[in-house]
Amino acid sequence: AKTKGMRFGNAIGLLEDQNTRKSFRDPAYRALMARECNMIVAENETKWQALQPKPGPYQWGPADEMFAWARKEGMAIRGHALIWQDPKWLPAWVNALDLKSRPVAHAEAILREHAKTVCTHLKDAISHDVVNEAVSPKDGSLIQNVFTRRMGAVEQIEFAFRQAHEHAPKAQLVYNDFMGPGLGDDAKHRAGVLKLLAELKKRGAPIHALGLQSHVSAGDMMSGPANAAVLREWRKFLDEVTGMGLDLLITEFDVNDKAFPADAAKRDAATAALARDYLDVTLSYPTCRDFLLWGMADHVNWLQVWADAKRPDGLAQRPTPYDSQLRAKPMREAIAASLRAMPMRKA
Repeated sequence: AKTKGMRFGNAIGLLEDQNTRKSFRDPAYRALMARECNMIVAENETKWQALQPKPGPYQWGPADEMFAWARKEGMAIRGHALIWQDPKWLPAWVNALDLKSRPVAHAEAILREHAKTVCTHLKDAISHDVVNEAVSPKDGSLIQNVFTRRMGAVEQIEFAFRQAHEHAPKAQLVYNDFMGPGLGDDAKHRAGVLKLLAELKKRGAPIHALGLQSHVSAGDMMSGPANAAVLREWRKFLDEVTGMGLDLLITEFDVNDKAFPADAAKRDAATAALARDYLDVTLSYPTCRDFLLWGMADHVNWLQVWADAKRPDGLAQRPTPYDSQLRAKPMREAIAASLRAMPMRKA
């Protein structure tokens, strides 16, 4: 990736070490990441509900520990996620705020203080996911929360970007979402994201890039005549985004193997093929300069504990480039092959 002008990174967590998904505390896993990556993002440790579960001082300990290690390893740091739009991912005390009878300035002050605190603390972050998942995949509408109901949805998102820019003027500012290339609900999701991005650009908001989470599944296959519509719609979407002058990032890559055979070798071959299929198309856009895995090894990946990803046969997911013993799988070579084949990135 580096030879082509791309940063390659991974999401790693410390909070997950309290359960079976041991991640940062595993020296072998850290060594794997240090060998393969030059960028880090915290899986949960810089989200608002982790940093400030109740009003008062921010709890920077876990994030600081991981980032101190990453800096020693020469890794760039990403911020994720300043505002996770859905109320269920905001701190309970934030959702409990009574803003209806308060001036808009009160809502703005809370958001301003949060943006200032996070961006100032992460002063060396190269980018921030300023707003995460603000578009409903059901109909493309904007998700409402305690702030939007007082400020307006687009207005609150725009305000977050302006505050991030004020306190992190050199960082790339990103809108991050999980819209995929599939048809049906994916199409509604993409349309909603395009509408939001266009409105932010119209307002002159300091937004620089779209984060493609890239949690890929079987319905995202783009090669072959049967999948021509998926390929056409995904290219159309990426063309519209880049046509707005926005960069692209792959921010949370993994492959859901729920629909693939039980046999591990067959599953690994299928996930590798799907990874190569998706990446060959998406990485063909030279403005995509960052690639982040959402976990490098199977046992630390979030799909192991997400109810919707549970396989009918009860087997554990195999969604990443390395297995639970940190052995490379065919997906690792598929990713490397896509990186080798992609065009050079501009300086």
